[in-house]
Amino acid sequence: MNWNQIEGNWEQFKGKVQGQWGRLTNDDLDVVAGRRKELAGKIQERYGESQEAADKAIDSWLNKF
Repeated sequence: MNWNQIEGNWEQFKGKVQGQWGRLTNDDLDVVAGRRKELAGKIQERYGESQEAADKAIDSWLNKF
């Protein structure tokens, strides 16, 4: 699966994202609105991760699909 597919179906993926990163709120996910860079930023903010670590976490999560 690629990010374009997730972005296009964001409403369907919001629950899966929140399942992976439970500290993200519904408001956070509304702000992300399917944009990978925004998701990485929110992961950094909520989990205190570096940008590189957030990007790796997203890549790892994508590989599950």
